[in-house]
Amino acid sequence: MKRPSPLWLIPVAAALLLLVPTVAAAQSPNSTALSAAPAGAGGAVFTMTNAVSGNVVIAYHIGKGGALIPDGHFSTHGKGTGVSLADQGALTLTADHRFLLVVNAGSNTLTVFQVHGPGTGSPLLSYIGHAGSRGVEPVSVTVHDRIVYVLNAGNATTPGNIAGFLLADHGWLFPLRGSSQPLSSTAPTGPAQVSFNPAGTVLVVTEKATSNLDTYPVNIRGVAQAPTVTSSNGSTPYGFAFGQGGSLIVSDAGPGALSSYTLANSGAVSVVSGAIADNGTAACWVVVAHGGRIAYTSNAHSSTISSYTVGTGGTLTLLAPVAATTGAADTDLALGGTHNQYLFVYDAGAGEIEEFHVGSMGGLTLLTAVFHLPATAEGLAAF
Repeated sequence: MKRPSPLWLIPVAAALLLLVPTVAAAQSPNSTALSAAPAGAGGAVFTMTNAVSGNVVIAYHIGKGGALIPDGHFSTHGKGTGVSLADQGALTLTADHRFLLVVNAGSNTLTVFQVHGPGTGSPLLSYIGHAGSRGVEPVSVTVHDRIVYVLNAGNATTPGNIAGFLLADHGWLFPLRGSSQPLSSTAPTGPAQVSFNPAGTVLVVTEKATSNLDTYPVNIRGVAQAPTVTSSNGSTPYGFAFGQGGSLIVSDAGPGALSSYTLANSGAVSVVSGAIADNGTAACWVVVAHGGRIAYTSNAHSSTISSYTVGTGGTLTLLAPVAATTGAADTDLALGGTHNQYLFVYDAGAGEIEEFHVGSMGGLTLLTAVFHLPATAEGLAAF
């Protein structure tokens, strides 16, 4: 008999969870802690099909020398849109790699998988359940200390928003009361990414259509407060990551550049380095390596990756305009492997994931690639 999805069970228990003094103390009745993904197991890489007929996570584990070894297809029990979400963060892992969260933009849901880790004798992922995203067209998800937020892009009739959940020890999701907050406008804003800052005290959202940065202070219970809306330094802010000292590093897709900012716990944003051009076209996705000292951005329209150094205060300096040449239309990035020594790049135009070794000074060396991903594939997450 098929087990019913636990995310829709016990609504009273869900309400009670929201009454505890802090979310960190919340425990679900009869829950059993799941084992973490094994340390040193080599890591794994995940993308998703984003197919209208049914969204599926495609998994690989990282073998000897960085080999990417297929490790299964796993239904999210949700649907994709069949077209690019123009986002960053459609899949994300918890910091301990125990859970993978995946958006289903075509069915307005969020799926949770347990990660068993390579070499355990079990499938790499097991489906736990899914929950409504509390909005329309979820495109990005973030998690910090078991507090989860999803970014809903909205549509012509339903405004976009962010909404929060508690991720319990057994992987169930419970809505956080009062956590839903609007974006900068009720009109479509083209949001691309939501993410916590490293301390988990502020959420950031980038809006491509308005060139705004929305920042939401988060209280001790994980509940987002009303947004502060700031015009970005460069046009079309897209993906972002956090560098040294918690600096906010944002891609400016319009001019093909990165900008950096300081981010206060109040949500106040101040420019550090403004629109430092990378000499590529359509800088969109951002990751940071080497403890936040090196930033990479993918130039989707010139099929290159550019690298920057990040100073202690967040100052950006272009390191290599072309740190690597990729397959057609590099549209997402993720770091994985022991000490994050591998950079994974999804090339939408080539239907492939490329793997680069990250050198001690930030240089990139192509190692391998896997091919024949569906044209609708979307997003990357890795450990």
